[in-house]
Amino acid sequence: DDDPVPTQPSRPFRLFLSPSSAMSARTRAMKHLMNRKKHKPHLPTDAQRLDPHGRKWNILRGDEVQVVHRHHPAFGKSGTVLEVDRRRDRVKVAGVNLRPYVIRGDKASGVRGRTEERERMVPYGAVNLICPVTKKPTRVTRQYLEDGTKVRVAKRSGAIIPKPDMLTVRKRPVRITVQECDTTEEDAWEVTYDPNETSTWTP
Repeated sequence: DDDPVPTQPSRPFRLFLSPSSAMSARTRAMKHLMNRKKHKPHLPTDAQRLDPHGRKWNILRGDEVQVVHRHHPAFGKSGTVLEVDRRRDRVKVAGVNLRPYVIRGDKASGVRGRTEERERMVPYGAVNLICPVTKKPTRVTRQYLEDGTKVRVAKRSGAIIPKPDMLTVRKRPVRITVQECDTTEEDAWEVTYDPNETSTWTP
């Protein structure tokens, strides 16, 4: 039998570009990058800075809520909302989710160290408003009255949930004491501009 003719191994295909073609490809890539629109960073609005999740909050400071998440250690407990953190999506409820907080003492002033319990934040989705009629946790919807006022309505009973009176109290009270650095009322209302007076200002 005749021996088979040995075949030469196939060489891998390689693409060789001339210096001129490589330079033209690089030039085209650079032109593409230069002509591409620059990315403008998205600047959040004031509402997005306050609440990045973009949701309408139904729970306000001063509302009566109850923990409804079954896996939460404070399940079933209720209390008044003391603080609302919309950026972190948390609420602080009075007497709910307490933890020990150590206060260091000071020997120089004679203050002894002690341990007291303070409220920790609770996730917003773990609590529900308490219906004013049934006194049970309920979900909330929003409706408009005849005069155009937007109110919160309990889905369990259909009762209107009014806004708490705590919202009328400012967290930081307005300073009403007048000091030397404050402008008096007479100086504030004094008319100091005369349109008929010629200006003496020179550039």
